[in-house]
Amino acid sequence: MKIAFGCDHAGFPLKAEVLEALGALGHEVIDLGASSATQSVDYPDFAHEVATRVASGEVAMGVLVCGSGIGMSIAANRHRGVRAVVCSEAYSATMSRLHNDANVLCFGARVVGPGVARALLEAFFTTSFEGGRHQKRVTKIETA
Repeated sequence: MKIAFGCDHAGFPLKAEVLEALGALGHEVIDLGASSATQSVDYPDFAHEVATRVASGEVAMGVLVCGSGIGMSIAANRHRGVRAVVCSEAYSATMSRLHNDANVLCFGARVVGPGVARALLEAFFTTSFEGGRHQKRVTKIETA
């Protein structure tokens, strides 16, 4: 699967871990930055870039990492067709895929460490949307 990745300076400390984990899961990753933990950048720039690629279908899904994950998810969810979720434990990552067909995973480098980040990625990218009764709810989200 083709995945877009973006982070700001606060998310940069987890970048290498995330890219390695996604590669180990067999995914092709487009790294959209950031390139430093010391140069302050604006998280919406990265969120919009990843969300644009997900919404256009250029990539299947995205991963965004900032300090908390919250700002990234707010910015990404401004794009039609993007269902970005903030997760800090694997159960929520699994359920966001299973019931909500989430397509962008957001988390905070100041909230989770490398081990939890890997667990989130594995849960999110190995769970498929269940469809069925959940599809009508996702459709309602998309048509609002």
